[in-house]
Amino acid sequence: MAKSTSRKVDELRPEYDLRELMKGAARGKYAQGYRAGTNLVALAADVKDAFPDEAAVNDALRLVIELRKVGQVTTKRRRA
Repeated sequence: MAKSTSRKVDELRPEYDLRELMKGAARGKYAQGYRAGTNLVALAADVKDAFPDEAAVNDALRLVIELRKVGQVTTKRRRA
């Protein structure tokens, strides 16, 4: 196998010192909060085709929520 002779070119300007820029940085500092606040879901292709945009999906889901409320029975059970 031939040894690669290509060298990577450092495109960072000399006035930018990474040691100074990254001082106090923490990897994944906001990852947990991002995951907690994200509720993205992947739609199947046929579902995606039925809804042209975000507003249409939200309207349909709100309708489903309302329909579920109509179907729920609100009577109290008697104990034997």
